[in-house]
Amino acid sequence: MAPLLIGISARIYYPQAPQADSGGVFTRTLHYLEQSVAHWILHKPQVLALMIPAIEREGLLLPREVNLADYARELDGLVLQGGNDVAPASYGEDPLHDDWHGDRIRDRYEMALFRAFLAEGKPVIGICRGCQLINVALGGTLYQDIPTQLPAAVGHRDLMRYDQQFHDIAITPGSRLSQLYSGATLAEVNSIHHQAVKDLGDGLEVEARGVPDGVVEAVRWRGPGYVFGMQWHPEFMAGDAPHPRRLDSEPLLGEFLAAAAERKGRGR
Repeated sequence: MAPLLIGISARIYYPQAPQADSGGVFTRTLHYLEQSVAHWILHKPQVLALMIPAIEREGLLLPREVNLADYARELDGLVLQGGNDVAPASYGEDPLHDDWHGDRIRDRYEMALFRAFLAEGKPVIGICRGCQLINVALGGTLYQDIPTQLPAAVGHRDLMRYDQQFHDIAITPGSRLSQLYSGATLAEVNSIHHQAVKDLGDGLEVEARGVPDGVVEAVRWRGPGYVFGMQWHPEFMAGDAPHPRRLDSEPLLGEFLAAAAERKGRGR
């Protein structure tokens, strides 16, 4: 049996001081992924993880030579990983602060990638920024900064604690997410984001919200095929010792890969 081929969108590093002044590889634009994301996907047997490089009009490749639709045709599923802010320009707003201008280049690349996989009926799962990107690609908007625009919200990001920052989520009763966890309606997740879904994109429904602030924590597409986005990072909780309240990452990964296998079984 051929393994599942799961594509992971690339993070993009742009040369800037002081690293850019040190010479070597950091003077170049880099495409990369976090090891934990790849290892989370590779945790299951018969699965191969591949990073999909960004293809820009300004790049060395001409559009007629290769495009992101080629990847969507050949791969079995897509993971949109976390990273830089989604640019407010991508949902028709100006940044409220200079630090929140986001990454418009990556937005264009990942939205094109998302739409290509959607057109092929291939499953997509979004992690943190990936969840926000799905929402924007479907016409939604974001809160540019939770503390500024939702000052009563709980802490959703602590850079010193990073993946050890946790808070509760309320899971929508009867939702697919609740069903995956034996009907659970309350759980604990890690939290490393300062932006969040504001206006929902077309066809999306909320499957989890932060407690007690109601910030959107998970969305699922109602259209054909599999599209799910979550604000937490399941890859950082994979392999941890069982915790009575913490959301296990295994059911979500299993559901995503099962959708990829089912789609693969129907033929490309």
